[in-house]
Amino acid sequence: MEHISVLKKEAIDGLNIKPDGIYVDATLGFAGHSMEIHKRLKRGRLIAFDQDLVAIDYSKKIFDGASNVTIIHANFSNMKEELANIGITKVDGILFDLGVSSPQIDDATRGFSFQKDSELDMRMDTTKSFSAKNVVNEYSYEELTRIFYQYGEERYSSSIAKSIIKNRPIERTLELKNAITSGVPIKYALTNHPERKIFQAIRIEVNKELSVLEKVLPDAIDLLNKEGRIAVITFHSLEDRIAKQTFVKYSSIDPLVKGLPNIPEEYKPKIKLINKKPIIPSNEEIKINPRSKSAKLRIVERI
Repeated sequence: MEHISVLKKEAIDGLNIKPDGIYVDATLGFAGHSMEIHKRLKRGRLIAFDQDLVAIDYSKKIFDGASNVTIIHANFSNMKEELANIGITKVDGILFDLGVSSPQIDDATRGFSFQKDSELDMRMDTTKSFSAKNVVNEYSYEELTRIFYQYGEERYSSSIAKSIIKNRPIERTLELKNAITSGVPIKYALTNHPERKIFQAIRIEVNKELSVLEKVLPDAIDLLNKEGRIAVITFHSLEDRIAKQTFVKYSSIDPLVKGLPNIPEEYKPKIKLINKKPIIPSNEEIKINPRSKSAKLRIVERI
């Protein structure tokens, strides 16, 4: 499995790891970030989450039964409940790497890629039944147009939705790609590659990626000990907007009480921003790993 973790040094440095702390990797994947966290722990503990059983099996072999590593098969949206189940209510740091890992994209059988022919799928958690086939073949014209425009930011969302409906049933990735490109002008298809945006939009919808992020970030802030940190790596403007807006909200005084001489504790900021502008990959990293180009890292600390 070849996967290059994006912004690895910046994210790990940003967590400011304490050797005896408790840390969560919310997106274990193929353990690139988790290994770096684990290296810095002595008496500390690492808990890692992932939906992907292939990634979990791979990562279990890497840690080879390390006594201070716990791997949980669950969506990170359930982090608070899952941690409570193992007796943890506070942690010292949480990492979110929201990108799809290279092995997932490159494995044709997973149905994430428009460059390889396979059955439509795009499930992060293959134990779930809902897949890209359901979205492509069952969603209405209005629903398809909405997710293509909202999650893919595609200008031809409407005509692509019509083309997909016209070509149903669509069972395979290349069938979907052809339906997408036949719904836009030829020149646009050749220069703008709308299939990239549409596949991304469908993947986001299948895995409910934005709604789970909106749910988990406030929970993650509540889980932090004082001086604990969250590092979030996003790859999509909508993900970054959710992270930015959540962090601005929780690092500001509630507008309802702003200006009062004595502000109640529950209305005070819970976090401070470590970096006001997102950290982006260096030119060197982008050369080595072109998929890192859209990455943005935001770090906050519990007050």
